[in-house]
Amino acid sequence: MVPVMTKSLKRIGWGLLVLILLALLFLLVWEPLVATPTKAPPAKTYDVEILRDDYGVPHIYGKTDADTAHGIAYAHAEDDFSTLQDVILMTRSRLGALNGQEGAATDFVAHLLDVEGTVERKYDAQPEDVKALLEAYAAGLNLYAEKHPEEIKMRNTFPVNGRDVAAGFVLRSPFFFGLAGVLGKLVKGEPHDREGGADLSGATETATFAPFVTPVGPNPEANGSNAFAIAPARSTDGKTRLVSNAHQPWRGGVAWYELVVHSEEGWDFAGANFPGSPYPFLGHNKNLGWTNTVNRPDLIDVYELEMDDDGKQYKLDGEWKDLQSKRVWLGVKFGPFTLPIPQTIYRSEHGPVIKNDKGFFAIRYAAIDELKMLEQYYRINKAQNFDEWQKAMSIQGVPATNFIYGDAEGNIAMVYNAAFPDRKVQADWRNILPGNRSDLIWKNSVTWDKIPQLVNPSSGYVMNANNTPFVAAGPGDELDPADFSPLLGIELDQTNRSRRAIKLFEAAGQIGEEELKRIKYDTAYENAGYSGAWLAKIAETDMSDDAELVKAKALLANLDWNLEGESPADSIALLVLKVANNAHYRRRSAPDPREELAGAVKHLKTHFGRIDPPMGELLRLRQGKVDLPLDGGNDTLRASTLWNVEEDGRLSVYHGDSFIQFVEWDKDGSMVSRSIQPFGSATTRPESKHHTDQSQLFIEHKTKPVYFTRKQLEGHVSRQYRPGE
Repeated sequence: MVPVMTKSLKRIGWGLLVLILLALLFLLVWEPLVATPTKAPPAKTYDVEILRDDYGVPHIYGKTDADTAHGIAYAHAEDDFSTLQDVILMTRSRLGALNGQEGAATDFVAHLLDVEGTVERKYDAQPEDVKALLEAYAAGLNLYAEKHPEEIKMRNTFPVNGRDVAAGFVLRSPFFFGLAGVLGKLVKGEPHDREGGADLSGATETATFAPFVTPVGPNPEANGSNAFAIAPARSTDGKTRLVSNAHQPWRGGVAWYELVVHSEEGWDFAGANFPGSPYPFLGHNKNLGWTNTVNRPDLIDVYELEMDDDGKQYKLDGEWKDLQSKRVWLGVKFGPFTLPIPQTIYRSEHGPVIKNDKGFFAIRYAAIDELKMLEQYYRINKAQNFDEWQKAMSIQGVPATNFIYGDAEGNIAMVYNAAFPDRKVQADWRNILPGNRSDLIWKNSVTWDKIPQLVNPSSGYVMNANNTPFVAAGPGDELDPADFSPLLGIELDQTNRSRRAIKLFEAAGQIGEEELKRIKYDTAYENAGYSGAWLAKIAETDMSDDAELVKAKALLANLDWNLEGESPADSIALLVLKVANNAHYRRRSAPDPREELAGAVKHLKTHFGRIDPPMGELLRLRQGKVDLPLDGGNDTLRASTLWNVEEDGRLSVYHGDSFIQFVEWDKDGSMVSRSIQPFGSATTRPESKHHTDQSQLFIEHKTKPVYFTRKQLEGHVSRQYRPGE
């Protein structure tokens, strides 16, 4: 009997072991098997040539616009195929299988916002030339993947098609105006306080997964971007000038990639895009140009749903409606295994729904379920004068961001662009709305003529540095807040950068090339607004019981308010001003002054043995073998916005001044352009000579030429080829 039982137990043991091994095998292989590739674009031959200049910047020449878009994808893949794959996996809700819980957070949001559904409903209705552009771009990615299979991160990622490209726009767009903060607060059940515009301070946690920010959109603390345009009448030499200085992360899915594009269909443009885009988002052609800064109007509304006892229906206009629910499975990588984690996605007529301990809350946001941004960006790329540019802008597909414009005819403009909800019913839109009234579910955006626009002010300049649009051109030229509906939710915030820019422009008189550079690279703080109030608060705090804090206070008392790196107070000021700016920008109360000063002192003493090291030793530009000193602060016009604290205590900047471009048009219409990036064209290719070849110029406030025409490019071509060769 015993031998029989022993044999049975052995059989059970072996069977259990086999089941465990099969389960482990399943967890190793299931995700790419269920991730079916999308249908490839129709087979087509693209007529495109790529020329790389001295700095590796691709100049892409296509017979048609679609040919050029094909080349854009291939060139970008050569320099940063890794990030492009991340963007593709993001649109396919597969980041969790690649990056674990952090990536699964983005996958959750993609399902929550019904990105796939939006593309399914809207893609076929896009203009044929727009779809051709997206399909050609997708084909360029597929071609690179075919030629370099060893670089593919996950099986069944390719082929991709135009719908995948469109999905990236749908997912990322709402995160540029604060959706992450709103989602974070709802999930945690925190108060919905968004006074003055969208709140970017929300936590990035959900019950299981967080709506995480990168690579979906900008970091909530990344309060960046400066933009200036100078009219001929204000210039020393009669030129129109445009400065593009959009602050973005230096790596990842929303990092700038520089390119110059040409097609025989009249598309000629020099600028920069994000990974996953078939065209530049900012830059210039021979006649006009524009740049962007993030704005923060109130573009998100939250509704508390009145639910039945079972939590399956909500009341709307006295009738019970079924709450849509859908079970999705997120692949989440843990070590070598990918676990399938179930999540339930809810949706009402209002939009996506979050369930928390306090109930069910629906969200509605600007450009919800829209794809019009695909056409708008393409049309403004092709615009040749101010009227054509305005017509393209009136498509109103780009849901947010300011546009600063300049052209060869001398026009300059600031457009506080947003797809403002057409809130026709008076209600408390700043707070949570009742979800049982259909009249509060707005359907459309306000019309183009209702959007704040400042065109050709008498001051001769326009600017924005993530501040209210009611400060854009100096006293006497500003837009009047009374002219705009309070339902637009326009922010009233000022930044140190906006205060400095207006002060410098007002004091400058006529502005030439050198003066404009001096303004752009200014490293000073104004002793006004949050910065002055914060340092005054530190000065007023009793710290007499700590000798090091007394020394630190004395240092700050002698601060020259300029973080150029020459003052002994610059390092400690850099640290304490950053936390104050974060609180100000995120509309939070100022932190504890003693605690923050003590933290700064501890850091400097631990890693440098002193509280007054040269700021250039603390603040660094680091990539590969490059390790260089930086200047500027978290909210200075020369922006070193965010950094990682390295093991040696140095602050390795990863966000701030990124793609910088100076453009000028002469009286006769001739155009000159210069640009710079922190690293180089091949950001993720350490073996490339263009991995960091712009870094030295970047830290010296220098630029390189943009060879806009083929004639200008002659003598500066380092490589000439066709995709796939």
